[in-house]
Amino acid sequence: MRKTVLVCVWAIALTSIPAVCNAQIDTKWKIHDMDRPAPPVADPGTASTQDAPGRPPSDAVVLFDGKDLSSWVQKKDGGPAKWKVENGYFEVVQKTGDIQTREAFGDCQLHVEFAEPIPAKGESQDRGNSGVFLHGLYETQVLDSYQSKTYADGQAAAIYGQYPPLVNASRPPGQWQTYDIIFHGPRFDSSGKLMRPARETVFHNGVLVQDNVELSGPTAHGARPPYKPTPEKLPLALQDHGHPVHYRNIWIRELKSGE
Repeated sequence: MRKTVLVCVWAIALTSIPAVCNAQIDTKWKIHDMDRPAPPVADPGTASTQDAPGRPPSDAVVLFDGKDLSSWVQKKDGGPAKWKVENGYFEVVQKTGDIQTREAFGDCQLHVEFAEPIPAKGESQDRGNSGVFLHGLYETQVLDSYQSKTYADGQAAAIYGQYPPLVNASRPPGQWQTYDIIFHGPRFDSSGKLMRPARETVFHNGVLVQDNVELSGPTAHGARPPYKPTPEKLPLALQDHGHPVHYRNIWIRELKSGE
Protein backbone atom coordinates (compact mmCIF):
# COMPACT_ATOMS: atom_id res chain seq x y z
CA MET A 1 0.00 0.00 0.00
CA ARG A 2 2.76 2.43 0.92
CA LYS A 3 4.58 1.72 -2.35
CA THR A 4 1.42 2.48 -4.33
CA VAL A 5 0.95 5.80 -2.52
CA LEU A 6 4.55 6.82 -3.21
CA VAL A 7 4.19 6.00 -6.89
CA CYS A 8 1.01 8.07 -7.11
CA VAL A 9 2.62 11.03 -5.36
CA TRP A 10 5.59 10.86 -7.72
CA ALA A 11 3.29 10.73 -10.74
CA ILE A 12 1.39 13.79 -9.50
CA ALA A 13 4.67 15.62 -8.92
CA LEU A 14 5.79 14.89 -12.46
CA THR A 15 2.59 16.30 -13.94
CA SER A 16 3.16 19.54 -12.03
CA ILE A 17 6.57 20.17 -13.61
CA PRO A 18 6.29 22.62 -16.51
CA ALA A 19 7.40 21.36 -19.89
CA VAL A 20 10.74 22.84 -20.89
CA CYS A 21 11.78 20.54 -23.72
CA ASN A 22 11.03 21.46 -27.33
CA ALA A 23 11.01 17.84 -28.51
CA GLN A 24 7.66 16.44 -29.56
CA ILE A 25 6.82 12.85 -30.51
CA ASP A 26 5.97 12.68 -34.21
CA THR A 27 2.73 10.68 -34.18
CA LYS A 28 2.54 10.29 -37.96
CA TRP A 29 4.92 7.34 -37.58
CA LYS A 30 3.94 4.03 -36.03
CA ILE A 31 6.03 2.84 -33.09
CA HIS A 32 9.09 0.94 -34.41
CA ASP A 33 8.13 1.82 -38.00
CA MET A 34 10.87 0.47 -40.30
CA ASP A 35 9.93 3.07 -42.92
CA ARG A 36 10.70 5.98 -40.60
CA PRO A 37 13.78 7.87 -41.91
CA ALA A 38 16.98 7.04 -40.04
CA PRO A 39 19.00 9.87 -38.45
CA PRO A 40 22.00 11.13 -40.42
CA VAL A 41 25.31 9.52 -39.54
CA ALA A 42 27.92 11.60 -37.69
CA ASP A 43 31.42 10.49 -36.79
CA PRO A 44 31.62 11.39 -33.07
CA GLY A 45 35.27 12.36 -33.22
CA THR A 46 37.71 11.68 -30.40
CA ALA A 47 38.25 12.93 -26.87
CA SER A 48 40.94 15.45 -26.00
CA THR A 49 43.87 14.75 -23.72
CA GLN A 50 46.14 17.14 -21.88
CA ASP A 51 48.70 16.65 -24.65
CA ALA A 52 46.46 17.09 -27.68
CA PRO A 53 42.98 18.27 -28.63
CA GLY A 54 40.49 15.69 -29.82
CA ARG A 55 38.87 15.51 -33.23
CA PRO A 56 35.47 17.28 -33.46
CA PRO A 57 32.32 15.46 -34.62
CA SER A 58 32.04 15.30 -38.40
CA ASP A 59 28.96 17.54 -38.46
CA ALA A 60 30.47 20.29 -36.27
CA VAL A 61 31.48 23.75 -37.42
CA VAL A 62 35.11 24.15 -36.31
CA LEU A 63 35.71 27.63 -34.90
CA PHE A 64 39.37 27.10 -34.01
CA ASP A 65 41.55 24.27 -35.29
CA GLY A 66 44.84 25.43 -33.80
CA LYS A 67 46.01 27.34 -36.87
CA ASP A 68 44.44 30.79 -37.12
CA LEU A 69 41.61 33.10 -36.03
CA SER A 70 40.00 33.41 -39.45
CA SER A 71 36.59 32.51 -37.96
CA TRP A 72 36.81 35.38 -35.46
CA VAL A 73 36.72 39.18 -35.52
CA GLN A 74 37.02 41.99 -33.00
CA LYS A 75 33.61 42.42 -31.37
CA LYS A 76 33.94 46.19 -31.18
CA ASP A 77 34.58 47.00 -34.83
CA GLY A 78 34.52 43.76 -36.83
CA GLY A 79 38.23 43.99 -37.65
CA PRO A 80 40.65 41.04 -37.56
CA ALA A 81 40.90 39.29 -34.17
CA LYS A 82 43.99 40.51 -32.32
CA TRP A 83 44.55 37.63 -29.92
CA LYS A 84 47.78 35.62 -30.19
CA VAL A 85 47.94 32.20 -31.88
CA GLU A 86 50.78 29.80 -31.06
CA ASN A 87 51.45 26.10 -30.44
CA GLY A 88 47.90 25.04 -31.38
CA TYR A 89 46.07 27.44 -29.06
CA PHE A 90 45.24 31.11 -28.92
CA GLU A 91 45.77 33.48 -26.01
CA VAL A 92 43.79 36.48 -24.81
CA VAL A 93 45.83 39.64 -25.45
CA GLN A 94 45.17 42.19 -22.73
CA LYS A 95 43.33 45.38 -23.73
CA THR A 96 42.64 44.26 -27.29
CA GLY A 97 38.95 43.68 -26.56
CA ASP A 98 36.49 40.81 -26.90
CA ILE A 99 36.35 38.69 -30.04
CA GLN A 100 33.33 37.10 -31.68
CA THR A 101 32.61 34.64 -34.48
CA ARG A 102 32.10 35.89 -38.00
CA GLU A 103 29.12 33.59 -38.29
CA ALA A 104 25.90 33.78 -36.24
CA PHE A 105 24.52 30.68 -34.51
CA GLY A 106 21.21 29.70 -32.95
CA ASP A 107 20.38 26.83 -30.60
CA CYS A 108 23.55 24.79 -30.31
CA GLN A 109 25.93 22.35 -28.73
CA LEU A 110 29.20 24.17 -28.03
CA HIS A 111 32.57 22.70 -27.07
CA VAL A 112 35.30 24.97 -25.69
CA GLU A 113 38.68 24.07 -24.17
CA PHE A 114 40.64 26.53 -22.04
CA ALA A 115 43.63 26.63 -19.73
CA GLU A 116 44.22 29.12 -16.93
CA PRO A 117 47.52 31.04 -16.74
CA ILE A 118 50.51 29.69 -14.83
CA PRO A 119 51.77 30.65 -12.39
CA ALA A 120 48.43 31.65 -10.90
CA LYS A 121 48.21 35.34 -10.07
CA GLY A 122 45.60 37.45 -8.30
CA GLU A 123 42.55 36.54 -6.26
CA SER A 124 38.79 36.18 -6.72
CA GLN A 125 37.69 37.76 -10.04
CA ASP A 126 41.22 38.98 -10.77
CA ARG A 127 42.46 35.44 -11.45
CA GLY A 128 42.34 33.98 -14.95
CA ASN A 129 39.11 35.77 -15.86
CA SER A 130 37.46 35.44 -19.26
CA GLY A 131 34.04 34.30 -20.45
CA VAL A 132 32.09 32.43 -23.10
CA PHE A 133 29.10 34.46 -24.32
CA LEU A 134 26.33 32.62 -26.14
CA HIS A 135 24.62 35.06 -28.53
CA GLY A 136 27.18 37.53 -27.24
CA LEU A 137 24.84 38.13 -24.28
CA TYR A 138 24.76 35.11 -21.95
CA GLU A 139 28.04 34.46 -20.14
CA THR A 140 29.36 31.16 -18.91
CA GLN A 141 32.18 32.34 -16.66
CA VAL A 142 35.79 31.35 -17.30
CA LEU A 143 37.89 31.78 -14.15
CA ASP A 144 40.67 30.11 -12.19
CA SER A 145 38.50 28.66 -9.42
CA TYR A 146 40.96 25.95 -8.38
CA GLN A 147 41.44 26.46 -4.64
CA SER A 148 40.48 30.10 -5.10
CA LYS A 149 37.45 31.77 -3.53
CA THR A 150 35.08 34.26 -5.15
CA TYR A 151 31.32 34.88 -5.13
CA ALA A 152 29.45 31.72 -6.07
CA ASP A 153 27.60 33.09 -9.10
CA GLY A 154 30.88 34.34 -10.57
CA GLN A 155 33.15 31.32 -10.26
CA ALA A 156 34.14 29.02 -13.09
CA ALA A 157 31.15 27.49 -14.92
CA ALA A 158 28.69 29.92 -13.34
CA ILE A 159 26.02 31.50 -15.51
CA TYR A 160 27.39 34.86 -14.50
CA GLY A 161 25.35 36.64 -11.86
CA GLN A 162 22.52 34.11 -12.09
CA TYR A 163 23.47 30.50 -11.34
CA PRO A 164 26.47 29.12 -9.41
CA PRO A 165 27.65 25.77 -10.77
CA LEU A 166 26.29 22.70 -8.98
CA VAL A 167 29.88 21.74 -8.07
CA ASN A 168 33.35 23.22 -8.55
CA ALA A 169 34.95 20.88 -11.11
CA SER A 170 37.96 23.11 -11.82
CA ARG A 171 41.37 21.70 -12.67
CA PRO A 172 44.65 23.37 -11.62
CA PRO A 173 45.95 26.27 -13.71
CA GLY A 174 47.92 25.19 -16.76
CA GLN A 175 45.77 22.09 -17.33
CA TRP A 176 43.30 21.98 -20.20
CA GLN A 177 39.64 22.15 -19.18
CA THR A 178 36.45 21.68 -21.17
CA TYR A 179 33.03 23.27 -21.34
CA ASP A 180 30.32 21.39 -23.19
CA ILE A 181 27.27 23.62 -23.40
CA ILE A 182 23.74 23.01 -24.69
CA PHE A 183 22.07 26.33 -25.40
CA HIS A 184 18.52 27.13 -26.44
CA GLY A 185 18.10 30.81 -27.15
CA PRO A 186 15.07 32.96 -26.34
CA ARG A 187 12.16 33.37 -28.73
CA PHE A 188 10.07 36.49 -29.26
CA ASP A 189 6.81 37.03 -31.11
CA SER A 190 6.32 39.61 -33.86
CA SER A 191 5.54 42.29 -31.28
CA GLY A 192 8.76 41.61 -29.32
CA LYS A 193 7.07 39.75 -26.46
CA LEU A 194 9.19 37.02 -24.85
CA MET A 195 7.70 33.64 -25.72
CA ARG A 196 10.53 31.42 -24.48
CA PRO A 197 13.46 32.32 -22.19
CA ALA A 198 16.98 31.11 -22.91
CA ARG A 199 18.04 27.85 -21.28
CA GLU A 200 21.46 26.36 -20.74
CA THR A 201 23.05 23.07 -19.71
CA VAL A 202 26.79 22.98 -18.96
CA PHE A 203 29.27 20.16 -18.39
CA HIS A 204 32.60 21.29 -16.90
CA ASN A 205 35.34 18.69 -17.42
CA GLY A 206 32.61 16.13 -18.04
CA VAL A 207 30.69 16.99 -14.84
CA LEU A 208 27.13 18.38 -15.03
CA VAL A 209 27.25 21.83 -13.44
CA GLN A 210 24.23 23.62 -14.98
CA ASP A 211 21.10 21.52 -15.45
CA ASN A 212 18.83 23.10 -18.08
CA VAL A 213 18.62 26.39 -16.17
CA GLU A 214 16.31 29.20 -17.29
CA LEU A 215 18.07 32.51 -17.74
CA SER A 216 16.41 35.67 -16.42
CA GLY A 217 17.85 37.67 -19.33
CA PRO A 218 21.33 38.70 -20.47
CA THR A 219 24.08 38.35 -17.87
CA ALA A 220 25.75 41.42 -16.36
CA HIS A 221 27.91 42.54 -13.43
CA GLY A 222 25.73 43.56 -10.47
CA ALA A 223 22.56 43.80 -12.56
CA ARG A 224 19.77 41.73 -14.10
CA PRO A 225 18.99 43.22 -17.51
CA PRO A 226 15.62 42.24 -18.95
CA TYR A 227 15.22 40.46 -22.25
CA LYS A 228 15.06 42.58 -25.38
CA PRO A 229 14.01 41.20 -28.77
CA THR A 230 16.96 39.64 -30.58
CA PRO A 231 17.41 37.49 -33.71
CA GLU A 232 17.36 33.71 -33.33
CA LYS A 233 21.00 33.62 -34.44
CA LEU A 234 23.84 35.78 -33.10
CA PRO A 235 27.65 35.43 -32.89
CA LEU A 236 29.46 33.63 -30.08
CA ALA A 237 31.88 35.89 -28.16
CA LEU A 238 34.92 35.38 -25.92
CA GLN A 239 35.90 37.97 -23.32
CA ASP A 240 39.11 39.91 -22.85
CA HIS A 241 39.19 40.51 -19.09
CA GLY A 242 42.88 41.30 -18.99
CA HIS A 243 44.22 37.81 -18.31
CA PRO A 244 46.21 35.58 -20.73
CA VAL A 245 43.76 32.65 -20.77
CA HIS A 246 44.44 30.02 -23.47
CA TYR A 247 41.77 28.51 -25.75
CA ARG A 248 41.85 25.59 -28.17
CA ASN A 249 39.58 23.10 -29.99
CA ILE A 250 36.41 25.18 -30.23
CA TRP A 251 33.55 23.73 -32.25
CA ILE A 252 29.78 24.13 -32.45
CA ARG A 253 26.83 22.06 -33.70
CA GLU A 254 23.63 23.92 -34.45
CA LEU A 255 20.53 22.16 -33.17
CA LYS A 256 17.48 21.90 -35.35
CA SER A 257 13.98 22.38 -33.96
CA GLY A 258 13.08 19.48 -31.70
CA GLU A 259 16.67 18.49 -30.85
